[in-house]
Amino acid sequence: MSKVKLAIFDMAGTTVQDEREVEKCFYDAIKATHLNVSREKINSMMGWSKILVFETIWKEEIGEDHPDYSKKVQESYNYFTKTLEEHYETVGAKPYEGVLEVFDYCRSNGIKIALTTGFYRKVTDIILAKLGWDKGLNSDYICLTNGNENIINCSTASSDVVHGRPAPDMIHLAMKKCGIADPKQVINLGDTPSDLQSAEAANVLYSVGSLYGTHSQEELQSYKHDQFISKPIEMIDIIKKLNE
Repeated sequence: MSKVKLAIFDMAGTTVQDEREVEKCFYDAIKATHLNVSREKINSMMGWSKILVFETIWKEEIGEDHPDYSKKVQESYNYFTKTLEEHYETVGAKPYEGVLEVFDYCRSNGIKIALTTGFYRKVTDIILAKLGWDKGLNSDYICLTNGNENIINCSTASSDVVHGRPAPDMIHLAMKKCGIADPKQVINLGDTPSDLQSAEAANVLYSVGSLYGTHSQEELQSYKHDQFISKPIEMIDIIKKLNE
């Protein structure tokens, strides 16, 4: 009997190739709306809900009691979302090598696949469509069948929950969508501190950090995790060992 019933994967930097374009879109928005924030600061907030990033930056810049606080947050966020959506619509998206093999292994072994992301729903849908990973998903972003035509069983975006990462809400929603009640039947993979923090908060069976995304081992080391991997295909051996 398989211990792992649900494998949860982050998107950009974990399953979807990220050449720092998300970070660049943040930086472009920050420059365009006259903020002074380092790339290191932006990188430390990767994986968060995107609106929360700008709320945090502007709070530190002028304080949330400032009369223009909400306006400034929205201006920066709007610039970012426009740039990000244009990027994915124009350039598209590609999976990392080995990701589809991992998905195939999960499906072949009765393990459901969920994607979580710090992206909001609109850009999440653009990426899913570009990859063809939206096949079989209903209006609630759940796939009720396990056929060769579908790639994933559910999608959860930061805008689908009250609290994005580092809170565990997206993991909890993915579990609910996939009919999994026990977090000890869940494995989680992500490339940011907030991925590891949300996995810890959700008390999953096994938390894996990807070192081929936006963060190095040194940047992730201090956050609770069970293992790091340098390429997606390593997830297959991890799941096999967990299910021994």
